[in-house]
Amino acid sequence: MNRDYHRWFSPSLNRDMELLIFGHSGARVLAFPTSKGKFYEWEDRGMINTLSESINNGWLQLFCVDSVDAESWYSYGDGPAGRARRHSEYDRYLCNEVLPLSQKVNNNPYLISVGASFGAYHAMNFGLRHPEHVSRILAMSGLYDIQRFVFGYYDENVYFNNPIDYIPNEHDPERLYWLRQQDIIIACGREDTLLPSGRTLSEKLWQKGIGNALREWDGWAHDWPFWQQMIQQYISGHD
Repeated sequence: MNRDYHRWFSPSLNRDMELLIFGHSGARVLAFPTSKGKFYEWEDRGMINTLSESINNGWLQLFCVDSVDAESWYSYGDGPAGRARRHSEYDRYLCNEVLPLSQKVNNNPYLISVGASFGAYHAMNFGLRHPEHVSRILAMSGLYDIQRFVFGYYDENVYFNNPIDYIPNEHDPERLYWLRQQDIIIACGREDTLLPSGRTLSEKLWQKGIGNALREWDGWAHDWPFWQQMIQQYISGHD
């Protein structure tokens, strides 16, 4: 399996950032780690091995990014304005640095945004903010309302990174067109406390005419063995 390590100084974040690329061709997959996770988490947790057939056959190429959660939403030592602003800088890093790299490496136009737990928030928010770039979103066991991280504080950086808030207000015809082209999958365990967040987002998407699949799994299903099963089913097409 092709495995490439990349590191560069990010002007968007004013710090070095790292990522791993697995595979040589196929649909591009932007893979987010869980809360405060590292770019090698998917490899360490067996997700790359789970997708090895699809990667080795050239059906998928994964771009596993690092997080800055410890500097943004989880940086409770900083004020909520700074945490939200840091996440907006992370979004610029993804758009202006990671996406161009992925397109240079692989000109396949199909991009999948995927993550589990807090990575599901990142996958969903990035996909919904940039639907012209993202063809499919797979969000597993995720939270889609980040109000709990800002304790009532509100500004544009909070609003535009909170899918529960901005989706009901979508009105731009071009954005709605691209959102309605996406394949959006929300997967969560029925006993997961985050399921209501997934149900709420699914309903708000449908209210805007944005189709999505809400998949409720038996039990808690909030752990790597379940996410391996989910990604097999919803990305590589194996039950």
